[in-house]
Amino acid sequence: MGKQGDVLILHGDAMVVDKFLRVQIIDNWDLKGCTVKSPSQSAMETLISKCRSAKKPLVVAGCVPQGSRDLKELEGVSIVGVQQIDRVVEVVEETLKGHEVRLLNRKTLPALDLPKVRKNKFVEILPINVGCLGACTYCKTKHARGHLGSYTVDSLVSRVRTVVNDGVKEIWLSSEDTGAYGRDIGVNLPILLKAIVAELPSDGSTMLRIGMTNPPYILEHLEDIADVLRHPCVYSFLHVPVQSGNDTVLSAMNREYTVGEFRTVVDTLTELVPGMQIATDIICGFPGESDEDFAQTVRLIEEYKFSQVHISQFYPRPGTPAARMKKVPSTLVKKRSRELTAVFESFTPYNGMEGKVERIWITEIATDGVHLVGHTKGYVQVLVIGPETMLGTSAIVKITSVGRWSVFGEMIETLNQINENLVSSERKSGNKCTPCSDAEENCACSREPEPCACKMSSCGGQNSLEESTASLSKKELWPEERNNQNLIRWLLRRRKNHSQKKMENGIVSEPKENQELARGRTREWDLVDKALVGGILVSFLAVVVLLYLGVRPPTPSN
Repeated sequence: MGKQGDVLILHGDAMVVDKFLRVQIIDNWDLKGCTVKSPSQSAMETLISKCRSAKKPLVVAGCVPQGSRDLKELEGVSIVGVQQIDRVVEVVEETLKGHEVRLLNRKTLPALDLPKVRKNKFVEILPINVGCLGACTYCKTKHARGHLGSYTVDSLVSRVRTVVNDGVKEIWLSSEDTGAYGRDIGVNLPILLKAIVAELPSDGSTMLRIGMTNPPYILEHLEDIADVLRHPCVYSFLHVPVQSGNDTVLSAMNREYTVGEFRTVVDTLTELVPGMQIATDIICGFPGESDEDFAQTVRLIEEYKFSQVHISQFYPRPGTPAARMKKVPSTLVKKRSRELTAVFESFTPYNGMEGKVERIWITEIATDGVHLVGHTKGYVQVLVIGPETMLGTSAIVKITSVGRWSVFGEMIETLNQINENLVSSERKSGNKCTPCSDAEENCACSREPEPCACKMSSCGGQNSLEESTASLSKKELWPEERNNQNLIRWLLRRRKNHSQKKMENGIVSEPKENQELARGRTREWDLVDKALVGGILVSFLAVVVLLYLGVRPPTPSN
């Protein structure tokens, strides 16, 4: 909810703020309505009533007016549909003049570069399409959003370039169904993802999070999706709603997949993507759900022990087929919801992480005002203590303890520091290396032609850190003090510098060729050590002998 002069603006889906309107959040109001669930719409209706009591003109925008334009609460107020938000200036101006405006007609997709204020300046929420191809019997989003409409790959890639230049550190792809992207314009999701990933900084400073996808439309692209999820600049995380663990219920929902197909998605991604995390959704008490149907859902959740499960009670939405189906008693719906919630909350998904070293990307301050919030490659939430200047950075942390919903970490080093050390050492040595701009080029600083680090399998994230650490380790192999006359002290320093530092979980490690080189040098120095120690022992024995001979009493002469 916001205001401009004497007009109040309610947006039922997402606030898009025109810089000329200077719409501001009022006090602590934060309205994010949704037409899928009855409680969300009820909250919207309550706020409309409160706004009316303020005796000021009112504009309501988003899914609620688009999907329920005949609501009694919307009488006498201006409304803006989901595809007309770019005309909010006109609507406000006309409303201020005392006119009632109703813009609900569908048109071309809204522009991606509409002026807006990000809730988090480091996070860009990028819609890749609107609408969907499904027709779920319980869902009213289709009424509001309509049929699938995808943005072109070029327009999305252009937007990614813009927001990266703006300093955004996370890009969240949003959609009613990410997997359905492009089916209306002759492309598919893997094509888009690979094009976007190619635009991300090669140092891994900006991460991509793929949005919610239903099982049917990614089944044929699982290997390509897994390839993208393995990319160091993409979170190994995906939201795949299952809604029920019973095929009969799924059929009544018209979900267009089976439990077996959902399992295929989860099993394949878990097998192909290291550290893969999958979130899912469950609707409890859908019409016709029996005790055994629900028991199968519980068993499915118990089997996979998902780290995130969004549990909802069924609410009939007016105008949907499910609203006409025989309902499960509300007391039983609530009971099932509580039972499944208890099962889910009994999981300990992050056990085993304590002591591990992880790379995290830090984008916000925790609600306690003390910790910073970062996420691992698998999108596990990590709470760390550090200055606010670390927002928008990436760091290496050691996990010190685990909780039910997040883990706690101890800062080891920010990657910026590692990169600065690397750049500084390269400047001293006179070497200059610019990141490869073409995935087919060879890195200019390699002694032998090697695949560029900007390729899909090695973008910035982990490999950049490996290369930085390896480069520093190589420089430490030959310290300037090697000419020190004190051989014993130099030898101890040399052996200490030679020991290699490793971080757990594969975050920082020496490449195999460097490890082999190090082992070879270790063998070489073993020989030198022996020679040095042998020489020292011989010298020591000679001194002892000379001292002994020098202090012997003279032999008396006859």
